[in-house]
Amino acid sequence: MGDQKPLLQVERVSLSFGGVQALADVSLDVVPGELFSIIGPNGAGKTSMLNCISGRYNPQEGRIRFVGRDVTGLRPNARADLGIGRTFQNLALFGHMTVLDNIMVGRHHLLKNNFLTGMVYWLGGAQKEELAHRREVEDIIDFLEIQHVRNAVAGTLPYGLRKRVELARAIALKPKLVLLDEPMAGMNLEEKEDMARYIVDLNEEWGMSVVMIEHDMGVVMDISHRVMVLDFGKTIASGLPEEVAANTHVKRAYLGEADDPSDQADEEIEEHVA
Repeated sequence: MGDQKPLLQVERVSLSFGGVQALADVSLDVVPGELFSIIGPNGAGKTSMLNCISGRYNPQEGRIRFVGRDVTGLRPNARADLGIGRTFQNLALFGHMTVLDNIMVGRHHLLKNNFLTGMVYWLGGAQKEELAHRREVEDIIDFLEIQHVRNAVAGTLPYGLRKRVELARAIALKPKLVLLDEPMAGMNLEEKEDMARYIVDLNEEWGMSVVMIEHDMGVVMDISHRVMVLDFGKTIASGLPEEVAANTHVKRAYLGEADDPSDQADEEIEEHVA
């Protein structure tokens, strides 16, 4: 992967709110086909970074490039058009709509035919387009194993299934890059294992690059190609999972100052990459 041109480049981004520094001179790059994770204690700036990449926040300093294009000033919808998908820390589904309709909403802006052209060219353009979109949605439903709830109202589903539906909507665009904000938060062990498998398959079989925030250190170290650690809005480590796990600054940020270099701090982090 190292020889490829970056798909995403974040260059010296700084973001503050009312004098509180959320991000300070943070840079990262993600190459095509990479599964890149951002970790760090609560309040470290992880979600702020995803919000800058997706366009929800505009940093005061720095640039963001996607597929070589400067997207720093683009709105979220424009970035979605370019191929950036997104899930949220707190569920952002339309709870009153069915699972199928939620996923179709994710593809809505891809429809090229408007109402008038749809009437004129119904036997040509619009009808074929609608069928093609339906096929894409069916592929996603099969992939995420949610056939049995396709017509259920999203807000009535168990939490783990709702998180899966949110992922379905995020990948409905077939994005080049998908941003996952704590996709496994609040899940039991079995649900986490399922979600981790879906994310790896999205990356390996569907060819989607992934930037993921996740608190479960075991999952992060197990499935990520590279990991970056933020603490108080600054990068304190970045590299291969095993390199990050062995980093003294990372252990200090997560577990406090160690009394002895060989004590519990080493064991608790390094067991995840054993």
